[in-house]
Amino acid sequence: MPRLTGAQARQLLGAARVARLASVCADGAPHLVPVTFALDGDTIYTAVDGKPKTTRGLRRLDNIRRTPRVAVLADHYAEDWATLWWVRADGTAAILDDPALMATPAALLTGRYPQYEQVPLPGPVIVIRVTAWTGWTASGRPAPGRPGRAAPSA
Repeated sequence: MPRLTGAQARQLLGAARVARLASVCADGAPHLVPVTFALDGDTIYTAVDGKPKTTRGLRRLDNIRRTPRVAVLADHYAEDWATLWWVRADGTAAILDDPALMATPAALLTGRYPQYEQVPLPGPVIVIRVTAWTGWTASGRPAPGRPGRAAPSA
């Protein structure tokens, strides 16, 4: 069961359409949410978008302000288990709420997800500086024809 190199892990994560963001609550419990994201080299961007939410004071933002260590996980599942893979990016997160600083991440996200042309990205933006890439694939090579688009090259 081969492990992926950092470059392979980065490529697979960049092609995934959705990932899960893990942060740590004040009581030490994990908090996990699905996110859309854009990858630029070793930096992951995800934003609070305009879809309806019960509150704008999201737990992930509070968690990051308190403990900036996070992980992002993406995976591929298929009935053909030879094509399975997962990738985890561990890193340090920061929150951008200055509109001038959010412009580039918002453009990357809109380029990746055309839906953001209709759903606003008021922010804030979470910026994750990846410090470690971990990954695994069942076959030793990524699944051909996996969904998604390639990430910008680093």
